[in-house]
Amino acid sequence: MTHRTLAVLALAAAGCAPVQPPPSDATGAVEAMLQASADAWNGGDLDAFVSDYADQTTTSFVSRGEVRYGFSWIRDNYAPRFEPGVPRDSLRFERVAARALGSEHLLATARFVLFRDDSVTASGPFTLVLERFGGEWKIVHDHTSTD
Repeated sequence: MTHRTLAVLALAAAGCAPVQPPPSDATGAVEAMLQASADAWNGGDLDAFVSDYADQTTTSFVSRGEVRYGFSWIRDNYAPRFEPGVPRDSLRFERVAARALGSEHLLATARFVLFRDDSVTASGPFTLVLERFGGEWKIVHDHTSTD
């Protein structure tokens, strides 16, 4: 390589943001996020519950044979369950597993369980794709199924 080529490569590299390594404990990171999500759901805090989703028009949500896009759609979809006086079952997550898909993305699988007292009212598996935004993991794709 010529000195000019090396100088151009050095300048290009200097302009790149440092790449963060993938989390060593991807499952732990997702478990913590989902626990906070369940706490928000169970506490009736819609804004905290949906804050795990990337606030983008391209954020996707797949459920019941439909693909929907956008943070606004996701928030609007959940909002009726958070209206005062509307009964909302408790939420927990089980069988959480995650792995890094490079330094900026995670793939997670788990099960959601909605329950009232000792009775399960709904449950099912889901898959999430998460992307790192400014050090925070946000859901960019959610595919949720029911049993």
